[in-house]
Amino acid sequence: MNPSTKDPAAPQARPTLEVPAQRELARLCVQTGLLLMQHGAESALVESVVRRLGVALGADSVEVAIMANAITVTLLCGSKSTTTVRRNEDRGINMHMVTEVQRAMLRVEGGELDLAGYRARIEELRPLRYPRWLLSVMIGLSCASFAALAGGDLPSCGLVLLSSSVAMYVRLLLASFHFNPLVTFFVAAFVATSISVQGVLHQIGGTPKIAMASCVLLLVPGFPLINAVSDMVKGYVNTGLSRATMATLLAASTCAGIMLSMRIWNVWGWL
Repeated sequence: MNPSTKDPAAPQARPTLEVPAQRELARLCVQTGLLLMQHGAESALVESVVRRLGVALGADSVEVAIMANAITVTLLCGSKSTTTVRRNEDRGINMHMVTEVQRAMLRVEGGELDLAGYRARIEELRPLRYPRWLLSVMIGLSCASFAALAGGDLPSCGLVLLSSSVAMYVRLLLASFHFNPLVTFFVAAFVATSISVQGVLHQIGGTPKIAMASCVLLLVPGFPLINAVSDMVKGYVNTGLSRATMATLLAASTCAGIMLSMRIWNVWGWL
């Protein structure tokens, strides 16, 4: 066999990305990871999506380091490497953004989008948010349902609906002004408890204590706790501990708001 003859069945070497294209790909990869982290994705998902995106767009391999408030991405293309770091700022849990980023990555893997198309798709993504009033009412209904399951009567459930809805509206309003989440949870817990306390003071319904306990369920940091456990189980101990710490601080802020309200109104019944 002639050594110069190439076997058509043999795997062909991938072309090495030029330095400008490699830098652009590194920026896209770190932006992708940042979007996922900012909207509540777990660390394992962030690393998987970033790696698959980089390889699909021409990198030989992608290394990802995820920290509590930053992400580092290194692209390896032949003998060249590019490293970029971005600081993470929490923008609230939004699974719509997480899902859309994953869909865009899958379209790249399927050959539907190239580097420029993916960049355009990422830049046009905007978080899908429900109207503030609608979200507040639905959260109020969910808390009222918990009160009913706990044995609350109709007037007490109505009080929970009112207090939880108002507290959720206040929480969303403060979040829109970029208040610290600890302050937001503290104020929301204070508002919810202050309204539900009126059931005890004015004898609204037969189960006002259940109303007091149920109106603050909207402030349970369930999603951060789930992500914290998931991260630690999958080996991302640092990010898991940081998320668990933040969830603990949110719970402590909620408790402080409840205690302050009870102290002001001098109602300690449900304790």
